[in-house]
Amino acid sequence: MNTPRSTSSIPIWLVVAAAFAVAFGLWLGQRFFAAPAPPQLENAVLYPSPRAIPEFHLTQANGQPLTLTDWRGRWTVVYFGYTTCPDVCPTTLATFKQAWKDLRERGIADEARFDFISVDPQRDTPDVLHKYVSYFDPDFIAATGADEQLTPLTRALGLMYARNTDANGAISVEHSGAAVIVNPQGREAGIFRPPFAAKAIADDLATLTAGH
Repeated sequence: MNTPRSTSSIPIWLVVAAAFAVAFGLWLGQRFFAAPAPPQLENAVLYPSPRAIPEFHLTQANGQPLTLTDWRGRWTVVYFGYTTCPDVCPTTLATFKQAWKDLRERGIADEARFDFISVDPQRDTPDVLHKYVSYFDPDFIAATGADEQLTPLTRALGLMYARNTDANGAISVEHSGAAVIVNPQGREAGIFRPPFAAKAIADDLATLTAGH
C-alpha cells in the first residue's frame, strides 16, 4: 500500500523555486496587466472611462460646421455659455486665455484647443460670436446651433442650460459652469470644475497631452 509523500520529503530548493515562481507571476501580472494609475491633476476630474459623445452639427462663427470630427486629434476644452453673460463667461474665457498663453509658451498649443459654444443662438449671431471670442483670443473656436442640436449634446455631456423670457421681454440664460474635456479620440474624458485657475488648467493639459 502506497502512502502519500510527506511535505518534509520535498526538497527545500523545490519549495523555494515554487514560491519564487508564484511571486514572479504576481509581479508580472501587476507590471503588464494592471490598469495604469490615473495622472495626477490639479483642476481636472477624469471619469473612470471616457464617455461616448453623439454626433452633432453646429455652426462656427466663420460659417464652417462644427462636428464631432473637429474634437478628434487633440485635447479639447469645451465651455457652454453666451456672449451677454455678465460675469461667469467672460471670467472663464479670460482664465482660458491665460492658460492658452501658457500652453503656447510651453510649445504644446497644437495639442489642445478651446471651444466656446453659445446656448443663446437667437442673439449670438456668427458676427457677435466672432467679435466676442476674438476679444479673448482669435485661436478660440466659437459656435452655436439650434436647440435641437444643443439640447441632446449638452445632456449627453452631463450639462444643462435654460433660457427664460420675462413679461418685459428680457431674456435670462442659465447654464452649467463646468468645462468639458474631450480626449483625442473624441470622447468625453472628464471636466474642469470651477473655480478655474489658469496655471492649473495649463498644467493639467500638459500632463494629459504628455500621456496622449
